Amino acid sequence: MIEKNKNPSLFDALFPIAVLLTLLSFAVYFFGDDSSSGPNQIALMLCAGIACIIGLKNGYGRKEIEEGIIKGISLTLGAILILLAVGSLIGTWLLAGTVPTMIYFGLQILTPQFFYISCCIICALVALCIGSSWTVAATIGVALMGVATGLDASGPITAGAIISGAYFGDKLSPLSDTTNLAPAIAGTDLFDHIKNMAWSTVPTFIVTLVIFLILGLNQESNESNIQIDALLISLEQQFFIAWYLLIPLGVTLFLALKKMPAFPAIGIGALTGALFAVLFQQTLILSYAQEGLSTLEANVMVVWQVMFAGITLDTGDKAIDDLLSGGGMGSMLNTIWLIITAMTFGSIMEKIGLLERVVQSLMAVTKSAGSLISTTIVTAFGTNCIAADQYIAIVMPGRMFKQEYHHRGLAPQNLSRALEDGGTVTSPLIPWNTCGAYMQSVLMINPLDYAMYCFFNWLSPIVGIVCATIGFRVKYLVAGNDEIQPSRPLPKKFRSPI
Repeated sequence: MIEKNKNPSLFDALFPIAVLLTLLSFAVYFFGDDSSSGPNQIALMLCAGIACIIGLKNGYGRKEIEEGIIKGISLTLGAILILLAVGSLIGTWLLAGTVPTMIYFGLQILTPQFFYISCCIICALVALCIGSSWTVAATIGVALMGVATGLDASGPITAGAIISGAYFGDKLSPLSDTTNLAPAIAGTDLFDHIKNMAWSTVPTFIVTLVIFLILGLNQESNESNIQIDALLISLEQQFFIAWYLLIPLGVTLFLALKKMPAFPAIGIGALTGALFAVLFQQTLILSYAQEGLSTLEANVMVVWQVMFAGITLDTGDKAIDDLLSGGGMGSMLNTIWLIITAMTFGSIMEKIGLLERVVQSLMAVTKSAGSLISTTIVTAFGTNCIAADQYIAIVMPGRMFKQEYHHRGLAPQNLSRALEDGGTVTSPLIPWNTCGAYMQSVLMINPLDYAMYCFFNWLSPIVGIVCATIGFRVKYLVAGNDEIQPSRPLPKKFRSPI
């Protein structure tokens, strides 16, 4: 009989991670940008099998591990429903002319020199208002990627600007789920958490904007005015263009602003797009329908098909066809496959205690407050890589480090900020993470290509570690007092106002 021992060794914990990193490296080497279309999923499932064997060795039952997998995957069902709704939304908004209209006006308003910084600011402001980086990417982000094509701007840099802005707004918005989750786990007030984050987040975003401004000023558009005019004419020929075709966008953002959950808000946005397609794009719908159908049958079948299969234009103009084809629930199935396999691996690692064992080993090297906060940031990022989900990257390290922060007299705001710096903003940088997979599905750029341009996302953890190391805005609890203030004098320029 196997002796039950639920305390894995450090080798047990690190072996599946090492194998995973090796297999993922091979996947990228052999398959390149197509690695997320199957090779990564196989790597994750193989490593899930390895983790499962380790769990059985340590005395866990097969049923226990299966329950852990089911529980982990169930946490992503909300994200999966959102992905399916986004697929339909993109399809109906393309058919309705909503996305073409945004591209049409964007080509007239935005210029190559200020395009990247404009993308970043626009996405930041909208995300700050609605609290959802995913919604911003699926709506405004899709249109801005289309504008980038028209302006001959870099797709990866544009995606980096969109994601940087979206995650800045998401991080500081009181409407964001992660911004509410981090202080809840750490045990602090939401607005104290936001105010404490702002000290490092706002300067990081300013640096990000400066970088995008410089990149834009160095941008030399290869598209002449004649070529842009030709693209505008093609849009007018294929779609009915009018400002009120932006109403589906307005409806979706309004519902998000009113704190309606993302799935119904995006679903209503998709249905609104379907209605506008029927009202304003009859010529396109009838040209897209099979011959011999009545007008009613054509409308029903085309809209229905677009919601599950997306739209594929065949106008003879490759630029228009590439720009305005896509969408549909089916386009999200590969991403859903990646999420399920990633969560299978991450759930087993968490269930049998391998993630906790890694964290315990890290605790041995945290001698100071700065090293503890830095370790928290690194752990949150590592959990994003292993567990493949930003919520687990916030919850698990938060639970494990919370007591240690209290023992060392550190205020919970330090923990909540570290969780956001390492967990929330780094999630879209990882191809197999739910956020990375989502951004690739929506923006159609591989995370391996856009990650280096998500300046805000990778600068945030770096700035967080620097702030922790020098003691900037590191707050301490005072024994017998609920107030929070430094327990030792800091240099005046770093002293926290009380």
